[in-house]
Amino acid sequence: MIIDQNMMILIAMGVIALLLCVVLFVINNRSKVDSAQRLDATEKAQEQISVIMQANAALESRIKTMSEVHSSQQEKMQNTLDKRLDNVSVRLGESLEKSTETTGKSLGELKERLAVIDQAQKNITDLSGQMVGLQDILSNKQARGAFGEIQLNDLVSSILPPSAYEFQATMENGKRADCLIKLPNPPGSIVVDAKFPLESYHRLHNAENETEFKKAQSFFKADILKHVKDISEKYIINGVTAESALMFLPSEAVYAELHSNFSDVVEKSYRAKVWIVSPTTLMATLNTVRAVLKDARMREQAGIIQKHVATLFDDVERLDERVEKLRTHFDRANKDIDLISTSSRKITSKIDVIEKIQMEEEGKVEDAIEPKPASQTKLLID
Repeated sequence: MIIDQNMMILIAMGVIALLLCVVLFVINNRSKVDSAQRLDATEKAQEQISVIMQANAALESRIKTMSEVHSSQQEKMQNTLDKRLDNVSVRLGESLEKSTETTGKSLGELKERLAVIDQAQKNITDLSGQMVGLQDILSNKQARGAFGEIQLNDLVSSILPPSAYEFQATMENGKRADCLIKLPNPPGSIVVDAKFPLESYHRLHNAENETEFKKAQSFFKADILKHVKDISEKYIINGVTAESALMFLPSEAVYAELHSNFSDVVEKSYRAKVWIVSPTTLMATLNTVRAVLKDARMREQAGIIQKHVATLFDDVERLDERVEKLRTHFDRANKDIDLISTSSRKITSKIDVIEKIQMEEEGKVEDAIEPKPASQTKLLID
């Protein structure tokens, strides 16, 4: 705004100078006018020039004043800008410092999380390798059978006492069972045989059309029923084992598929006295077996307990006799104590008499020693 005012002043000065030139030009053109008129015109022109000079001086003074005011305002504005810049610099420094601290903290947390992610990635890689190894194991029929036997071993050994089972037990018919659970008669020992029909299960789930699915179903049924028949014929021996046996499926998925979609196969296994169990149901069965073993063991110990109870009765009778004898001794001791108390009272009374003898006269001593009956005393008084 101040710069616009200066420009206006300069324009006004230029206009005034232009007017002076015009006036001088007019005066020169009118040189033919009378000298009196030219003198008057010259005087008027000089007056106008004097006025213009005064105005110019006033304008210069005003311009100078305005320049000073402009310089003062510019200095104040510069100081204000410097202060604001200093404040902005301070705030920017603090903000940068906080941002640096926050960024460092975030980077530290990010580093920790990356370390956790790296460890998780490593665990996933290890787990992937283990899954590949497990897949290789399960693809081999013999290795798959060993896997089921190991899982059966872990479950049985973690629940039952060592005396209640035997692995790879040889039966009376020469067959070898994966596990023989030893129970008293009845029901008798129970055989657990591990089977893992994984190939037929995969074939069932990898069927791409209805025809393949039906074939896979037939194959799965035949595989399960073959295992059921083998277990029933090999491991159920009349008079030696229980009337039933267990077929252990070391896969909850195969067990669920069997009970969900093949109920007829399950019913046939029931009729063959072969109970199909998974790891979860086998654990529940083993806990029941453990309770049965505990109950049988308590029955075995019942005779010993009765024998000790009879002996305890004899001991109680002897204790009663000895208590009675002790009571007799206590009664006799009480009588002796009473007699001792009587003797003590007599001794005390005689001591009192002896003390009185020392204080009484001789005539009274005899009375004190042998007091007369009350009747004789009365007669003497009379």
